Amino acid sequence: MQEERFEIPAADGELVGHRGGDGPPALLLHGGPGVSDYTAPLADELHGLFETIRYTQRGTLPSTVGPPYSVEAHVADALAVLDHWELEQAWVVGHSWGAHLALHLAIAQPERLLGIVCVGPLGGRGDVFEELGRNLRRGLTPEQIEFVDEYEARRREGTATLDETRERLRLFWPNYFARPADAPPMPEVAIGVECSAGTNASLARHYETRTLEQGLPNVRLPALVVHGVLDPLPLRTATDTAALIEGSEVETIADCGHWPWLEQPGALRRIVEGFLARRGHHDGFA
Repeated sequence: MQEERFEIPAADGELVGHRGGDGPPALLLHGGPGVSDYTAPLADELHGLFETIRYTQRGTLPSTVGPPYSVEAHVADALAVLDHWELEQAWVVGHSWGAHLALHLAIAQPERLLGIVCVGPLGGRGDVFEELGRNLRRGLTPEQIEFVDEYEARRREGTATLDETRERLRLFWPNYFARPADAPPMPEVAIGVECSAGTNASLARHYETRTLEQGLPNVRLPALVVHGVLDPLPLRTATDTAALIEGSEVETIADCGHWPWLEQPGALRRIVEGFLARRGHHDGFA
């Protein structure tokens, strides 16, 4: 799929991304937080269903927008991207933390959205992180687990280093997949350590105040939640989130972890295409 690169002025810098494809506009939101955009293969997966707009979120190169690293700032950036392209409305397709961000967008500015698709979301409730941590530590040596535990303490203190953050991601990477031994190579991503720490702290505050739990029942948008059955994020993350949104749909992918477009190419596309058809958006077009 051909894409055009763009740079959008925002706050004290620029948000850098790519736009391509045909169909109704869809803003792709990558996970992390604090990593660069990795959704090019996801955009390819959805080619023909949407015109996709993807960008690296603030705090991570090549985007140059700095702090604050808060949920609210990330929401404002997403809206700035829509404004730049003069889009009154768009679909939002988010993965992992990006799906969580999509849910905040749906609460903050529902009139700007055509609908939301959440893939492997962090979810609306913050009671899954202990289980996620256990799942991501499977198969690690005692020394590796000790490193990860010490890293998490430093991350919360804001003293974790770039090399430590990259090593943690490298250790966890295989366990994001249904078959860790067959995991593909980890993509080359830039990492924004301060963004990761700051955004996660903001996310934790929103869990404490139950922002999504209280706000999502008021959302009246087409909503699809897709989850790999063997995702290290437990399935209840998806089902509990969907239960908060009236009329939402949940679809699972068997023998699949956190990255469906890498593990089972075409499966996510078929699910999204069916969802659009049921909602009256045949062939991806409204």
